[in-house]
Amino acid sequence: MKTLRILFAAFSLVIFSVNAQAQGKKTETVKIKTSSVCDMCKKTIEKSMAYEKGVQQATLDVRSQMLLVQYRPDKTNVEALRKAVSQIGYDADSVAANPQAYNKLNDCCKKDKGIH
Repeated sequence: MKTLRILFAAFSLVIFSVNAQAQGKKTETVKIKTSSVCDMCKKTIEKSMAYEKGVQQATLDVRSQMLLVQYRPDKTNVEALRKAVSQIGYDADSVAANPQAYNKLNDCCKKDKGIH
């Protein structure tokens, strides 16, 4: 019986500590206007943003060209996220695409080729 009480107390302690840690990790959401034009752009941006430090989720709406990024502000900030999109080869709000990265994009992903 004494062992059961100790196990219950230890289990309760673990549950409360995990819950406290989860509450400390707040996320914020930002919308970034991109120069994306197709579904391949969507795949490229979402995949690349998944590897950015602090990014929890990135979802691109191709039709509106809006990238919705959920991130941890203790790990990154909006300017770093815009720069990351730029380094992939796409415009991000007022941050122009990195020319070298833009030139490496498939032709269908280049903004001067038009939306299809």
